[in-house]
Amino acid sequence: MEERQIRPWGDTRPWHSYAAYCRRLYGGAVRKIAVDAGMSCPNRDGTIGREGCAFCDNRAFTPSYCSPDKPLRQQIDEGIAFHEARGRTAGRCLAYFQPHSNTHAPVGRLAALYGEALAHPRIEGLVIGTRPDCLDGPRLDLLAWLGSEHPLTIEFGIESTDDRTLRAIGRGHDFAAAQRAVEACAARGLQVGAHFILGFPEEDGRTAERLAERINALPLATVKFHQLQILRGTPLAVRYDADPGRFPRRSPEQYVELLCELLRRLRPDIAVERIVSEVPPRYRHASLWQGLRGADLWAMLEKKLTRQQAYQGENFIPLPR
Repeated sequence: MEERQIRPWGDTRPWHSYAAYCRRLYGGAVRKIAVDAGMSCPNRDGTIGREGCAFCDNRAFTPSYCSPDKPLRQQIDEGIAFHEARGRTAGRCLAYFQPHSNTHAPVGRLAALYGEALAHPRIEGLVIGTRPDCLDGPRLDLLAWLGSEHPLTIEFGIESTDDRTLRAIGRGHDFAAAQRAVEACAARGLQVGAHFILGFPEEDGRTAERLAERINALPLATVKFHQLQILRGTPLAVRYDADPGRFPRRSPEQYVELLCELLRRLRPDIAVERIVSEVPPRYRHASLWQGLRGADLWAMLEKKLTRQQAYQGENFIPLPR
């Protein structure tokens, strides 16, 4: 049997895996314990809008034990028990401020919430999910100070690098705002991740090429990708019902082909944390992928890349200095 090559990121996978990233950064596996700190979002509380982004329903991806009605310590205890009941016992625990925009509050309140999570005896660091337009100098100062004392990652929902798409989904900021936010965090020495959705109606055949080019220019440590999902009760569901033909209907195989094109162009030092999203059936308005699990997509991706003898960064071209 052919011996598999050890890649520069430290394992044999044909992409820079999040597992390899965690081994390098944390010395081993990590468990993210999601918490709901009761934050809002500037696109829902009237700061810039009230409808929210066209695709969004936070309930679809928030674990059942998360509730702003519970103290953070209780959510963390229940989250650890949730993972352990599923056999996930190894790794350092990080509190993952996941639902909504978790820097969208006064600095004093943020400091208290982050401190409450870090006071839990099992929590060693933080992952803070937020939007690019929810950071300023005082918040960056707080995050940089915390990051000097504890493992800390800022995870931005960027969703698209195309301003036309961002306008169409009512995002409320342009891609330049995302660039500024990522660069500001990286300049403070923070680990930065970003989330992107593939399959918006405005995309075309050059999606992978353009997306990789723009991601490669950002000082990102990790990325998450997933397919566009049409969730019940969202503005996107209304648009889908009005004109379903506008929405790209990629099969899982076509989606994996797009991922392969993207990864071959992606900077090899960026770890790929996710390629697919799963939500409970009660939230799905429309889906082509009934019954397909995340593990299936990962297996399809690995099989395709291996068969093609392809790997992340194969076609990466560094930008001129």
